[in-house]
Amino acid sequence: MEHLREKLENILHKKVTLSPIDDGAEPEGEVFVADRSRLIVHGRLTPTERELIELAVEGRFAGRKTKSDVGEEERQALLLSSWILERLEQGDTESDLPETFALWPALTGQKIPFLLYVEHPERQQEAASKELRKLLKTFFEEEIVLIPLHNQHWLVLGNMTLLPDEGEETMEESIGALASGLQEMAASEWVGECHVSATYPISPSASLLRTVSLLRETIELGRAFRVSSNTHLPWELRLETLLDSVPKRMKQRFIEGVLRRSEPSFEAEMLQTLEAFFAENCNVSDTAKRLYIHRNTLLYRLDKFKQETGMDVRDFDHAVLVRLALLLYKVTKRK
Repeated sequence: MEHLREKLENILHKKVTLSPIDDGAEPEGEVFVADRSRLIVHGRLTPTERELIELAVEGRFAGRKTKSDVGEEERQALLLSSWILERLEQGDTESDLPETFALWPALTGQKIPFLLYVEHPERQQEAASKELRKLLKTFFEEEIVLIPLHNQHWLVLGNMTLLPDEGEETMEESIGALASGLQEMAASEWVGECHVSATYPISPSASLLRTVSLLRETIELGRAFRVSSNTHLPWELRLETLLDSVPKRMKQRFIEGVLRRSEPSFEAEMLQTLEAFFAENCNVSDTAKRLYIHRNTLLYRLDKFKQETGMDVRDFDHAVLVRLALLLYKVTKRK
């Protein structure tokens, strides 16, 4: 108990004392009873801290059910969810997991993190969790960790065995394929419109907060800059991450400067043409095939854009500027 007392003091940054149950004194603080002793925490506790202390005093993840009568694994996930959300609300992305969670076998070793974002949640969290857990077990063909952060964000931690043997494809390709498959499964069999982000394997005990923050930011960037995709990976959004940090006034000024218009706008046909041109690495023939138009029709559109803006996207420097302006235009138009 003395070892536990010291541990709690270090974690909570509050004074923690021990006394016999029958010492007769009226304790000043929150009391937890264990092993014929009273563990007294001096200071106000959050509901999550109180739950964590109870788990630590019990010495194991065991037995009790929450009010919603969910299973023990679900109860642990809900406690971990509360801890994550409390820390992130306070701007903390660096804290390690409390020892109570770090010892949870499901969080040991390396895990592949996915974040599922639901556009329009329709079900209660508990019912949705049970349904999603079953689908995930079928999809991944093994046990996973599911942590409902709230009714729009769901953290999924998969085992390293999900990745193929080294050499078959890159890790980025493997993770991207898993994320895409997860998004398609969730959209078709669970909730409809949804988004998935994923990143490199992590050790949950050391970097769970930082990873959740990264995955949330990745989904926000993907939804803002890449509306045609519902799967978002941080290594595919490096440019968007940089542009998102530019102040709104500077974004608008840049767009106006490139397009030479005080009220920048794109016709739908021209916007589609330019996006296809950049998607095909500025290759005229491949772009014409992608758009199902004649090569000369594409050249006519590009020449028209050059006459209107002075930007020839067949020139590398001009193509870079227009590509940036397009990204900024799409995000500023929706804000």
